[in-house]
Amino acid sequence: MENLYHEFERILVTEEQIQSRVRELAAEISEDYRGKGSIVLIGILKGSFMFTADLARHLTIPHYIDFMALSSYGNSAVSGAVRILLDLRADIYQKHVLIIEDIVDSGHTIDYLYTVLKTRKPASIKTCVLTRKVDKAINTPIDYLGFDIPDVWVVGYGLDFAERHRTWPFIAELKKDAYQD
Repeated sequence: MENLYHEFERILVTEEQIQSRVRELAAEISEDYRGKGSIVLIGILKGSFMFTADLARHLTIPHYIDFMALSSYGNSAVSGAVRILLDLRADIYQKHVLIIEDIVDSGHTIDYLYTVLKTRKPASIKTCVLTRKVDKAINTPIDYLGFDIPDVWVVGYGLDFAERHRTWPFIAELKKDAYQD
């Protein structure tokens, strides 16, 4: 197993820290939505799948899960245009929506998604984000935040580099030589 860690600079958020924060977020969300009926959790694939599942398991309010897939990076590490690869299966008209995202970097993806979903006239839209890069100038409002992290390439707990390292139970900084030529 140690061979698999050679690409990591350091672990930024441990499994224990993640699970503790997920429970706290679920309690806060459950309290905020109590008595409002069922909410729609919209997990953004692929990165948020672990976070969405863990968060949903700890919610104490009625909810159901749907997923969307968006693309903003293409084949490079430079952020570009956002496009929908997989849309929702269910109608969100007059429903309370919680967008669940793995990371906010530039904020372009979540801003785009918020704008698109708003046109579908939900009762409300809020955002729940696992990680936010603090060194970036982000004006994107985040209603529920897991962790602020430095502006480095991170992997684990849903986050990946070239589809690798996604299923680690922690969040680690990837060494620069692992993703730079």
